[in-house]
Amino acid sequence: MDKVIDGAAAAVADVGHGASLAVGGFGLAGVPTTLIDALHRAGVGGLHVVSNNCGALESGLAVLLAAGRIARVTGSYIGANAEFARQYLAGELEVELIPQGTLAERLRSGGHGIPAFYTPAGVGTQVAEGGMPWRYHPDGTVAIASPAKETREFDGVEHVLEHGIRTDFALVRAAVGDRHGNLVFAKSARNFNPLAAMAGRVTVAEVERLVEPGEIDPDHVHLPGVFVQRVVELAPAQAADKKIEFRTTRQVD
Repeated sequence: MDKVIDGAAAAVADVGHGASLAVGGFGLAGVPTTLIDALHRAGVGGLHVVSNNCGALESGLAVLLAAGRIARVTGSYIGANAEFARQYLAGELEVELIPQGTLAERLRSGGHGIPAFYTPAGVGTQVAEGGMPWRYHPDGTVAIASPAKETREFDGVEHVLEHGIRTDFALVRAAVGDRHGNLVFAKSARNFNPLAAMAGRVTVAEVERLVEPGEIDPDHVHLPGVFVQRVVELAPAQAADKKIEFRTTRQVD
């Protein structure tokens, strides 16, 4: 039952070329940066990443992206990540953009063994009708476009069929974890982390504080250890390294 692994490098050592990864985080909050950095040092490439976004401020998944290690991204947001946009538009990266709520439910469904579900999100758009560019040719023409999806009417409202997501691995970050893999997330850093953890066949969690089994009140567990296979305890400096994307301040009289 002790799932603690000695170091991030050992925890991701079996992530091979072309592996699929569900990665927690939203912007810079709750991103498993230590595990991502370990993958970068290992030189793994051709990765298929499922994450809300692909890193920011040259941290998180942006490190792998800049190194050319990511082949495909399933996500919801490109944002201010100029390198993400450049690779996509240049035909160097395949990107499946989907509504954020749909992404969350696809991860959750995959983790709960639900193969597919219907949602009204995306009906009447290229999300349902197909034709959304997944990959461009270098000349700007579309190389791969999304296929049309099955639709069905429920109570007079059209819905589109979306498939659950399962990945080879999942990388997440938690504020507190015990040796059995039970995790607690801090405030907004919870974001996509529990959902990504559910979707991974092998889930690796980096934790800012490691405690013994029983120290976490069962009512306070956000993600049960059944979804987590490996736990990595962060060093104090790693746990404290939390970047701020937009710093807004005001002068106090």
